[in-house]
Amino acid sequence: MSTDTAVGIEELAIPASMDAPGAADFAEMVDVRNAIETHLMGTDVLNYSARELLPVYQVQHHEPIRLFVARVEGRIVGRGILSWSAAEDATASWLEVEVLPEFRRRGVGTALYDHLAAIALASGRPTLQAEAIHTRPETGERIEPPTGFGWLSADDPGVRFLRRRGYQLEQVARISGLPLPVDAALLAAKRDAAQSAAGPGYRVVSWVGATPPEWVGDVATLKTRMSTDAPSAGLDMSEEKWDAARVADWDRQLADSGRERLTVAAEHVPSGRLAGFNELYLPADRSRPVTQEDTLVLAEHRGRRLGMLLKVANLQRLAEVSPSSPMVTTFNAEENRHMLDVNEAVGFVPIGYEGAWKLTS
Repeated sequence: MSTDTAVGIEELAIPASMDAPGAADFAEMVDVRNAIETHLMGTDVLNYSARELLPVYQVQHHEPIRLFVARVEGRIVGRGILSWSAAEDATASWLEVEVLPEFRRRGVGTALYDHLAAIALASGRPTLQAEAIHTRPETGERIEPPTGFGWLSADDPGVRFLRRRGYQLEQVARISGLPLPVDAALLAAKRDAAQSAAGPGYRVVSWVGATPPEWVGDVATLKTRMSTDAPSAGLDMSEEKWDAARVADWDRQLADSGRERLTVAAEHVPSGRLAGFNELYLPADRSRPVTQEDTLVLAEHRGRRLGMLLKVANLQRLAEVSPSSPMVTTFNAEENRHMLDVNEAVGFVPIGYEGAWKLTS
């Protein structure tokens, strides 16, 4: 490995808008991010525009995040993200390091990682955690997490990078894609079967965009429970506390991104409270893939096929709102077999894999 490349590491200021000073650097960073993930995935389905990503970095009081870039001769060739939970009991920092393929094995990733790790450890949070998209060459030892679900190849460069630094693989997530359109008859049949299993005690409600006032409290509960109820293997996770103010900030973030959010929820009729929800995010460019983000059924309402009901109902809504959308992408922990079963039943197939790693000092 050559280490004679002169690498400059700097923190990137987050611009107030894409018209503000510093926006060009932010846009260049996003281009680098997209190039790296396209290389890893073999497809550009996970690409985003700078406008779509900017709000993610701006809401600092809920999700603190710092962004760093590596430059070689003035050009951004890599990026590093340091984030952590705002909860008082948080013990972990999350590190993400990405380098353009043509600049790997030249010390760029090491320089970025060392810079981020030093800041994280000085913060008083002793645990370092990382998420990374990995290739899965059919060579080398298979690395399996303690969950027993999924695997990564020891020959993947990202796996080698993290294992050399003492990280242990905790979880594998499957990245899935659903080609659109889905057969309407299939969706209708699955929705009817799921609604029959759920019974008259549950009904589907939906909305486009910002959260309706009558559901703000329930959405805050669902988002909080998403941080504790979703499978997290052996990772150090803190509860993310959501309230009406955070939901309002989240809705503003959506508006600023230029994306549109389709939400379908299951109302528990006897209580009038939401028992689960599913989110789809549509880019302004409807020729780009749709992102399926949070899906959750509260533990006390599981076993009634609400997960299937929610996903199918939102896919039907998507077909109405954006019939030209080509694909839906989503991430699920490999041990979340129930949700993977739901995905596979409507046509999702694996398109990539992500590892979640942990280093305890």
